[in-house]
Parts: sequence; structure tokens; C-alpha cells
Amino acid sequence: MTNEEKKRRGLLPRGLAGLIGFSTAVAAAWIFYSRRYIDHHAKVKGVLKGEEGFYESPTAGKIHFIADTAGSGRPVLVVHGIHLAAGLHDVAPIFQAFVSHRPVYVLDLPGFGGSQQGDRPYRPSMYQAAIADFIREKIGAPADVVVMGLTSEFAALAALAEPDLFHSLTMINPTGFQMPQSTLWDKPNVQTLEDILYTLVAVPLWSLPLFDLLVNRPRLHRYYRRRFEYSVPDELVSIAWASAHQPGAHFAPLVYLCGKLYTLNVREKVYENLSVPVLVIYDNEPGLHFDMLPYTVHTHSNWKAKRIRRSRGMPHFDRPGEFFRALDDFFKEVEKSKA
Repeated sequence: MTNEEKKRRGLLPRGLAGLIGFSTAVAAAWIFYSRRYIDHHAKVKGVLKGEEGFYESPTAGKIHFIADTAGSGRPVLVVHGIHLAAGLHDVAPIFQAFVSHRPVYVLDLPGFGGSQQGDRPYRPSMYQAAIADFIREKIGAPADVVVMGLTSEFAALAALAEPDLFHSLTMINPTGFQMPQSTLWDKPNVQTLEDILYTLVAVPLWSLPLFDLLVNRPRLHRYYRRRFEYSVPDELVSIAWASAHQPGAHFAPLVYLCGKLYTLNVREKVYENLSVPVLVIYDNEPGLHFDMLPYTVHTHSNWKAKRIRRSRGMPHFDRPGEFFRALDDFFKEVEKSKA
């Protein structure tokens, strides 16, 4: 071996060690910055006007909600979807549309917004219980339930178990309608990967700094920008950031990030066994696929679908006229069918 070859071989370990050392120093600096300089007690600006309160679910813990019961008729429950900075701010226009017209409630799911946070066993069953308990104990009557995204799975689980609580169910860009997955991704394999990933990200030393890295204002703005056809309200980004920077607010989003809140084969096992009337409002939301939605609608008479084009993931913000007409027509049709 020549001297030149020995020199090159000697550089590789030193270069690798230098890279590892630099990466460790950067990570340590970010962990220090996150814990020392990022505000995790941010002041959350009031999103909606109404009766604000907390409901104590025996399964899901303390649930923050806002209600307006001045209207008459069948109650409406509105529930946000799931993402790293989710909360009732994402569905504010839907709540506002029913104020003074019908009794309307909007809530923060466990681990998000003003509801109980912290290190808890967040699973689909907890969110299913949160929705069912709230309708049964707080609203006290069957409701027209409007949900977004992944929360469609939780609401469907609740409606499957207790259909009498649901007068109807509206899903906005729901998850679970992609083409069937390969048999390689069976339940044990998926759960094992999710558990390994969560074990890595949930280490106390870096779980909060990691969350801070993922949920900063520029990233939040990009997240919403991909889901709005038009401009993103600056106030929405600010409120989302503040609600995600509370003590313990990073635990539930990290569970979601690792995929542990999804129900495997939810279309076949849950959606297509529902007996309540269902409306799906959808468009081209990034990351979602609706390949199997036409099949479900065609083979199940209680399912309907309405595509609101150029609305992406936020039709109630971008296309309120079309959105609320579709919702109103659906509600009238349900009332007529049950008369």
C-alpha cells in the first residue's frame, strides 16, 4: 500500500468523526435553543365567541369546547382534523355559520388546542370516546356531526359503535379512501414500524426540540398554503402556532406523526359498515387519495359525495358558498328521509 493510499484511508474515519461531531454539536445547540428561547407558554388569542367550557370525558379527559345554543333545531357538532398544530381554529367558519341558527358546538380533541394535553396513550379509541362521550353527555341529543381529515376515522368508529348519537355525518377530505395496501403491510408489520419510530422520536431529551423544529411559523404557513387555493389568513397561522406551543402540546402530534392514530383498512372495516347518512366533501388535498370513494358511494345508498373544485383542503374557507350549500342540501335531504 502506497503512502497516498494510506493517507486517503486515514482521512475517511477522521472525516466521518468530524461530521458526527459537527452534527452532534448542531443538535445540542438546537436542543438548548428550544428549551431556553422558544416560548412554550404562548398566549392563545380567542378564536371564536360563544360559551367556552370544559367537559370531563371519563375516557378522554378534559375536553375544551365552545358552544352557541341560541339557535333552535337539531344540534351541530364540528370537530377539526389532525395535524401537528391542529385545533378548533381550523373549523371556525363552520361554527360561525350556525351561530344563532342552530345549537352548535366545536371542540378541541385530546392533546390539541385547549383540551387536556401531556404524555398520554393517544389512540383512535380515545378520540372515538371523546366524540361519543361529548354528544351523549354534553349535547344530549343526536347531532349532525361535521369533521375533517383523520378525525373522520374517529367519528366513523363512534358512529359504528353508537349510531343513535349521529343524525348524520359529514366528512371533509377524509382519510382512508386510497387504493388497498399491499399484503406486505399487514397490521403487525405496520404497528412494529410505528412503535420503533415513536420510540425514537419520543425520547424526552429531543422530543420537544424536534417538535419545535417541525412546527415553526414558516413551516406552518407552508402547510396551510398547500391546502388553500387562495391566500392563507395570517391570523390562522398565528393561532395555530400559539396553540401548539403550550406545555405538553407536542405529545399527541408526535404520536400522529408516527402513524399511530390511523385505523388500518378503515374503509372496509368501518366506513362501509356505517348505517348513518354520510356526506363526503372533497378536493385535491395534498397527501390524500380518493380512489375508492366512488366505489363506496356506488355500493352504499347512505353515502353521498360532493367535490368542490379549487378548494383543496379548506373548502369552508376557500369556497364557503358551495360548501354550505352542499351541507344545507344534505341536511335537508336527511331530515326528509327520516320524516
